[in-house]
Amino acid sequence: MSDHPHDHEATQALENLRSALSGHGIVLPSLDLHLLSYAGRYASPPLIALGNCSPATAQRLADALGTR
Repeated sequence: MSDHPHDHEATQALENLRSALSGHGIVLPSLDLHLLSYAGRYASPPLIALGNCSPATAQRLADALGTR
C-alpha cells in the first residue's frame, strides 16, 4: 500500500466495484486506479479508471444497470 492520503478510500471503492461487477458476471480487465491521479497529492481521492471493454461486456453492464 502507498502513502497516498486517500489510499484506503480509493482501493476500497475499487474492490467494491470489482466485486459488484463480478456478481453480475462482468469483468473489466483494465479496471484500476487512475495512475496519474493516484501519483499526485490532491485533497480528493484518486480517480477509478473503468477502462476499455468489448461490446458484449458493455451490453452486460448496461443490462446489470437496468437500462433495458
